[in-house]
Amino acid sequence: MRLDKFLCDALGATRKEATKIIKSGDVTVDGVVQKSGAVKVTEDHFVEWQNREIRMQGPRYIMLFKPDGFVCSHEDGFNHTAFMLLDEVKMENLHFAGRLDVDTTGLVLITDDGQWSHRITSPKHKCAKTYRVWLADPVQDNYIQAFEDGIELRNEKAATLPAQLEIIDDKEVLLTIHEGKYHQVKRMFAALGNKVEALHRESVGAIVLDDMLEPGEYRYLTQEEIDSVWKK
Repeated sequence: MRLDKFLCDALGATRKEATKIIKSGDVTVDGVVQKSGAVKVTEDHFVEWQNREIRMQGPRYIMLFKPDGFVCSHEDGFNHTAFMLLDEVKMENLHFAGRLDVDTTGLVLITDDGQWSHRITSPKHKCAKTYRVWLADPVQDNYIQAFEDGIELRNEKAATLPAQLEIIDDKEVLLTIHEGKYHQVKRMFAALGNKVEALHRESVGAIVLDDMLEPGEYRYLTQEEIDSVWKK
């Protein structure tokens, strides 16, 4: 594909705009500045514009370390949105494959592949999500069995699906759930008479938050991580 056509597809630019971008000297291919739109590029080339990687258009799969204070939506009148943390083109095409509350930190998956995100969010697929939970009061002896049996939540017709609780210390646990009800983790502990002080999502399915990421940072998923969603 010609470089100018590549930029048109990747950036949503017109051919005239792509030509202007290239002539500005801000586009590199494998580290070399290119000023001709006729240069041929393939998916194996590393293309950058203003030091930002530009990819061939296609499904995008992103792992974000969401900090506290950001909401998982495109717009919010009171809080910053997590999309503000991304440096991507065509942001309007992206959506969250499972949201986190504004005060919950950790792994958020973002994509423009609706079928892929459906595998994560649809209740029938029972995708596992693991959270590190800090509690106001000590864990009680009955908690592990209570989560395994399912917990009755207010205004819900059925109990939660069996969940797995691992005790780290008296006020810190790891909880794995297989659904995504509204404020579910907080409501489950509230039903047991405890309060969640802080919540952090560590994994979704086989995808684990990269420990090299700092809060607010993101990276693209590996092919293995992407494929793992389809394997269940």
